[in-house]
Amino acid sequence: MGFINYVKEEIRVIQERDPAIKSPIEVILYPTFRVMLSYRRAHRLYEKGHFFRARRISQKAARKTGIEIHPGAQIGKGLFIDHGSGVIIGETAIIGDNVTLYQGVTLGGTGKETGKRHPTLCDNVMVSAGAKIIGSFTIGENSKIGAGSVVLEEVPPNCTVVGVPGRIVKRNNQKVPRSDMDQIHLPDPVKEDILSLQRENSALCNKLIDLENQIKELKQNENLQERTPKEHEAL
Repeated sequence: MGFINYVKEEIRVIQERDPAIKSPIEVILYPTFRVMLSYRRAHRLYEKGHFFRARRISQKAARKTGIEIHPGAQIGKGLFIDHGSGVIIGETAIIGDNVTLYQGVTLGGTGKETGKRHPTLCDNVMVSAGAKIIGSFTIGENSKIGAGSVVLEEVPPNCTVVGVPGRIVKRNNQKVPRSDMDQIHLPDPVKEDILSLQRENSALCNKLIDLENQIKELKQNENLQERTPKEHEAL
């Protein structure tokens, strides 16, 4: 793809996914547009072995946009980084086509080991604000990572993951369309656990009240049986 065609494709992707865009000229002000142009240049240099020049370009872009993409990362078509401040993409990360990342997302490694140490995101993955994906594993196609989640293990395709550590709370075989960027209406397993505990606690309280009432009745019956005939006549 030529440079002009690539720029047109980036503009189209950003316009499609950000309803705040009112005109194509606004796109050139977006951090995701600027950082992706820099990343493509840096990545070409990195592949040719010009590591210092590649890092200089990527670090300059990081200072200007708040988005740090290592030039060694492999990124497919249609990546959209919404707002983008605080996004970090590590050296051995692999990102498929039509992936969406929100602000504060980290695709990080687990330490100083060599080789593949960053995650792989397959096509149509959405990672919500503040989520951290740490380690060398794969996030399957069409999966969603909820805001603030910390994902430490592989996620199959068509799943929704939330929580710390991340847990799969929804899984089906329905393909998630590209336009589905809802990062709010996701299951909340913590809330569900709390509600379940509240229901169980309420049931236990009711049982305890019933037992107390039964004990009171038994004591009353015992007191009546222990009374003498004269006491009964007096009553």
